[in-house]
Amino acid sequence: MARTAGDILVDVLVDWGVDTIFGIPGDGINGIIEALRKRKDEIRFIQVRHEEAAAFAACGYAKFTGKLGVCIATSGPGGIHLLNGLYDAKLDHQPVLAITGLQYHDLVGTHTQQDVELDKLYQDVAVYNQRIMGAAHVRNIATLACRSALSYRGVAHITIPVDLQEQAAGDDMRAPRNVKGHNTALFAPELPVPSEAEMRRAVEILDAGKRIVIMAGQGALHATDQLERLAEKTGAVIVKALLGKAAVPDDSPYTTGQIGLLGTEPSQTALETCDTLLIAGSTFPYIEYYPKPDQARGVQIDIDPARIGLRYPVEAGLVGDCRLALDLLIDRVRPHEDRSFLERAQKGKAEWMRLMEERGTRQDMPMKPQVAAWELGKRLSDTAIVACDSGTIATWWARQIPVKRGQMHSLSGNLATMAPGLPYAIAAQVAYPDRQVVAYVGDGGFSMLMADFVTAVKYNLPIKIIINNNASLGQIKWEQMVMLGNPEYVCDLHPIDFAKVAEACGGKGFTIRDPKDCGAILDAALAHPGPVVVDCIVDTNEPPMPAKVQAKQAAHFAEALARGTPDALKIAATVFKDRAREVI
Repeated sequence: MARTAGDILVDVLVDWGVDTIFGIPGDGINGIIEALRKRKDEIRFIQVRHEEAAAFAACGYAKFTGKLGVCIATSGPGGIHLLNGLYDAKLDHQPVLAITGLQYHDLVGTHTQQDVELDKLYQDVAVYNQRIMGAAHVRNIATLACRSALSYRGVAHITIPVDLQEQAAGDDMRAPRNVKGHNTALFAPELPVPSEAEMRRAVEILDAGKRIVIMAGQGALHATDQLERLAEKTGAVIVKALLGKAAVPDDSPYTTGQIGLLGTEPSQTALETCDTLLIAGSTFPYIEYYPKPDQARGVQIDIDPARIGLRYPVEAGLVGDCRLALDLLIDRVRPHEDRSFLERAQKGKAEWMRLMEERGTRQDMPMKPQVAAWELGKRLSDTAIVACDSGTIATWWARQIPVKRGQMHSLSGNLATMAPGLPYAIAAQVAYPDRQVVAYVGDGGFSMLMADFVTAVKYNLPIKIIINNNASLGQIKWEQMVMLGNPEYVCDLHPIDFAKVAEACGGKGFTIRDPKDCGAILDAALAHPGPVVVDCIVDTNEPPMPAKVQAKQAAHFAEALARGTPDALKIAATVFKDRAREVI
């Protein structure tokens, strides 16, 4: 039989090392699905229950493997549903290829069914975005799509009318200039090395610094040893942006943990008192947490030159891979004898960790959300992969679950969307079948895509879903109160028995209500050989307090209570009781 456009597309994917695609079949992609069926021994098709989950899974697959993540959806609504997950990939700079279908090529633009021109819709999200015009067009476009997604660490999108997917390919279809084989070579680009002039300037700045902070982000995830060696040589403190949680293990003597609203007090203190800031692979978006522009001299390492100086005015910009740049700095900077800045940070970290343990071991009823996170953190394996979600859950993940050397952790960083925790976990377990994979999520985020728990059951993926069930859109609730001083409104969620949902899907469900039972139930859940949901019923009135409460935030909080926030007395009592216990 003659080879089709769909067959050629799959050829290109195989050539580029694609081994997994997440998606849902549909009549707008039937030709591609048939081509995938014929190559099912080479590319796994993971069927999800919602296209948004497919895009999130492709993003998670890229995050956890470093390879090209691929998702596929049918024409019209299927392609539209991919968008949120694709924006997650765009904003966190992950290489993802989205494949969609269009209606019959000669009916596009005629108000036919599902007549959505997806290439136009994807103009903002994609670094490469093209419509395939026929079988002779496929190889060129698909090759450039894969190359662009990997080169620019972003989203590539290709869409093809359904009738053209089954078009037979032949050399006689080529245009005269479309010479066979002219655009098929794969590539292995060398990582850029910072310029000598910028390197000398960076060394001079670091040598002059007395109170150095290294801000480690997603770009430094593979430079753990280099970060610690540079910190040891310079007496620096390592603080971590959210996506850089796993850049350095939390038991490292050089790190004080996360920064920002979800961060730690010693990290914030280090940034407020440093005289030198080295930003390593991060464009942490919350500018208010950086040092004042005239307070600290700045050096930045980033593989993207457009991001140098984006958040903080730097005097030296090292364009290149973090690991390579840090190796060069380690060789050149002078040893710093004064360790007082680091020692103060270490003392602050010890005090902070005692506070985190106190919060994580409370026996109050209803159970505090920190308890489940603390108990989970103690039980994660050294090679665990943890996917988090957005909301108050991210606060407990950032503070209460320490990262170990060898683990991987991620969440939706810059998009900060709800719902990717479950699809990320599915992707991680597909990629690493022998590793422990846990999704630590909230009840609001999980319920958005919870039907995809059945995907884990279908493919026998032993993921563990730990749900922080506070019966609320908690982050929104506290933002309404603390950011604006408004009473909380429409944030309560109708309860769902998530353990029963898990059982209905064919998995295993557990429920935790009492902190005394938390550890034992988590042990049973983590030991179960199949997919599991653990429904942790926690205090809905426990606030995700910032490390340092600002006077304006406290005033807004009091104003919100006075203006009629539901359960105002209970909330006030909870906050007062928590703070009184910590002071005592």
